[in-house]
Amino acid sequence: MNEYILKDTTSKDAFNYGYLLKKIFPYIKPVLGRAILNIIIAVPLGLLDGVVAFSLKPYLDYVINGNPNDTWAFMGHEFHIQACFAAIIPFGIVLFAIVQGVLKYLSNYLTSWTGQKVANSLKIDLFKKLTKLDPQFYDVNSSGIVLTRFLSDPETASRTIIDSLKSFIATFFGLIGLVGVLLYNSWQLAIIGCLVMGIAITPVTLIRKKIKNVSNASMVVGGNMTTNFNETFSGNKIMAAYNLQDDQNEKFQSQVHEQFNLAMSLTKRVGWMSPIMYFVCSIGIAIVMAVGNHLILTGKMTAGSFASFVTSLLLLYKPTKTLGNTLTNLQGTFVAMCRVFELFDLDPKIKDAPNAVDVNGLNNSIEFKNVDFEYEEGVPVLKNFSLKVDKNETIALVGNSGGGKSTVVSLIPRFYDVTRGSVEFDGVDIRNFKLHSLRDQISFVFQDNFLFSGTIRDNIMMGNEHASQEALDKVVEMSHLDEFIGTLEKGLDTYVGERGTTLSGGQRQRVAIARAMLKDAPIVILDEATSALDNKSEAIVQKALDNLIKNKTVFVIAHRLSTIKNANRIAVVNEGELAELGSHEELMEINDGIYRKLYEMQFKNQEEIENSNC
Repeated sequence: MNEYILKDTTSKDAFNYGYLLKKIFPYIKPVLGRAILNIIIAVPLGLLDGVVAFSLKPYLDYVINGNPNDTWAFMGHEFHIQACFAAIIPFGIVLFAIVQGVLKYLSNYLTSWTGQKVANSLKIDLFKKLTKLDPQFYDVNSSGIVLTRFLSDPETASRTIIDSLKSFIATFFGLIGLVGVLLYNSWQLAIIGCLVMGIAITPVTLIRKKIKNVSNASMVVGGNMTTNFNETFSGNKIMAAYNLQDDQNEKFQSQVHEQFNLAMSLTKRVGWMSPIMYFVCSIGIAIVMAVGNHLILTGKMTAGSFASFVTSLLLLYKPTKTLGNTLTNLQGTFVAMCRVFELFDLDPKIKDAPNAVDVNGLNNSIEFKNVDFEYEEGVPVLKNFSLKVDKNETIALVGNSGGGKSTVVSLIPRFYDVTRGSVEFDGVDIRNFKLHSLRDQISFVFQDNFLFSGTIRDNIMMGNEHASQEALDKVVEMSHLDEFIGTLEKGLDTYVGERGTTLSGGQRQRVAIARAMLKDAPIVILDEATSALDNKSEAIVQKALDNLIKNKTVFVIAHRLSTIKNANRIAVVNEGELAELGSHEELMEINDGIYRKLYEMQFKNQEEIENSNC
């Protein structure tokens, strides 16, 4: 289960660039044409950085300090060099600015387009992965961590990597162009300048591990903050009822401060690099100026060459001075990318066996054979649990809270797999069935049924999206929704909002029952389906449930005595074991029996109230 806990991520391959490239390439491949075009554009875009510096040499040597009488013969015509350069260079700079502006626009557009495409592909595949993970994954992760890992990281990883790659190519060729200008003007000074730049960027190699650690810690804090938002939104009534506003504010304030401390921790360890680089680069410029003065005074270098060289060197050092921040952002991208691909490596524990087959209905029985189960290793929830339920039998599961009742029914659709033993349909272990086929045989009604954003019709049709209008009308009537639907202006097409919060508890339950009816599966699981309702709502919902479970094999966890008494048998689950099994009358005859004690404590008053209402 540990690999499911996202906050414990290590990003162990964040520095394995070959691994990251191999993983990201399938997502870049569909946009490879535009990505390559972007890289091609980045080459001249980078090389153009040296144009202004290069133009300073002829401008100073031929225009400012040139001889007006110097001429140049071309095709029988003589041109004054000074006048020609004076006219050409300004127009050349304007032309250069136009070309560079167009290339930058194209590059930025292509960067945004390819980055968005890659991000979208990653998000779609990650969402598919999310929908295939087991309930256990959702048990051990907060909503905030899941949102951060599945939404924020893909955005950071994909959109930034394209931009970073383009910037790296442009900077790389810009450096080549500028180094070329340096060498053209003076190879001696070029050696000094490049040596100083090499010394300046050396400290960057020392920060990678710290960036990874801070990035992972920031992800956890960011996820906690998102969880806080979600809990404040979903639990707003509880927050108001118990005056928890100050507690929520303090929690969020603490998380903000923690995020600030992490950011400052990274700044303290990375921020010193830029001043050091500035200092080292300034030493390089000072040395170049001292040597350059000597070369000019000895006639080995012109003023134009020196001005061109110094300008190139300044342009060369500019990205070097900010290289710390650039590489910090880039390394953060690699860490995010690594976290994304760690998600793809999550392997669902609940999946089809290699030779899984379809379920052909339920012909005889469902049987639990010596089942052991534990959510956490070493903490048993079910112990040697055995129970056989015949087709079309209704079995009620009762027992104290935490005894394992809900766990029993969660094993039937393989929300979890048994630790030992087996759950069998007609003698066949359910792990040999295709998961999709197995769950097609089961309808569910829970205590808190989730309704998706959409209309009432949409939520019911999830049971069978191909059902006819006639079948839909029938389940609406059988679930006792028809009277309520008739009071709505838009009827079944009424929008219910997120989680169905615009409906009452009883109405949500009846929508869920209608959904289960429309599925018409041979097995029905009712997990505390009426426990959260008032007496009036419970009575209506119970009538709907009675219609749902006709001619079905039913597992029911309930607190309502009539439901339990009407079951064919009652299974008493106590501390993970099947303690007693039989009808209501049979179990009541057991002196000091667990069921009898439960009846005396929980059900007797309920029975008296029900009898008095008759």
